[in-house]
Amino acid sequence: MAKPKIRGSGTKEKPWVLKTPSGSSEFLMYRDEAAAPPALVCQVGTTQLRYHLRCIEDLHAMLRTRGDWMLLGSADEQKPAPAGSVEAWGRSSKNPVGGWYGLKKGLRGRFGMYVPPLLEALGLAEVEHNPKSNRMRAL
Repeated sequence: MAKPKIRGSGTKEKPWVLKTPSGSSEFLMYRDEAAAPPALVCQVGTTQLRYHLRCIEDLHAMLRTRGDWMLLGSADEQKPAPAGSVEAWGRSSKNPVGGWYGLKKGLRGRFGMYVPPLLEALGLAEVEHNPKSNRMRAL
């Protein structure tokens, strides 16, 4: 699978321009290293989600250890995440941050929707691009 072409440099001034795994929506992401804690900012229309910046390395490390495909399982914060999915791992008390990677109460979900395309664009993972039920694995 070819690495998708990434636009932007991951700064607020030149954010990464990415697409959801299904390819249906475009969104922007950038690093905010000055935030406390450092954040990965995801701009979806007028909605801004924030995740711990370390999620990039943490998710990649977990996927490498796992060594196999993993369901993305994206869900809003108010909905349960499918068991064994990237979304469930992003909320688990057993992940490296001990809970939610999402930083903004009420908008902590959708980890499995927005973080995997960035890992793919950075050459760290492979992501499926079906209409739904997509998976990812480490490269």
